[in-house]
Amino acid sequence: QVQLVESGGGLVQAGGSLRLSCVASGRTFARYAMGWFRQAPGKEREFVAAIRWTGGTNYYADSVKGRFTISRDNAKNTVYLQMSNLKPEDTAVYSCAAQVNFRPISTTTQAAYDYWGQGTQVTVSS
Repeated sequence: QVQLVESGGGLVQAGGSLRLSCVASGRTFARYAMGWFRQAPGKEREFVAAIRWTGGTNYYADSVKGRFTISRDNAKNTVYLQMSNLKPEDTAVYSCAAQVNFRPISTTTQAAYDYWGQGTQVTVSS
């Protein structure tokens, strides 16, 4: 199995930046993709960003494109989400997810992932 632990959340003013980290442990071999999702109170969990472990095109939700950047450090088994120009509507619990068992499902969908972290709270004040 894979364990995912997010960190880096907190309180930030609108226009500020945060960098989230997600460290994977356990079964780290053959992780095909990692994703970030978020869920605000009373709302559905939504896709934020995704990256393939071996490289390639990264994917972003339209709402964060140009402001958020997903990256990885294979040696550290870590994926990052750099968030800039944060807005109050970015307030949510951010969770990382790992696809371990390959399946031909878009990495922008929750169903593509096998493991989830506990989430880290991001609060953006206006």
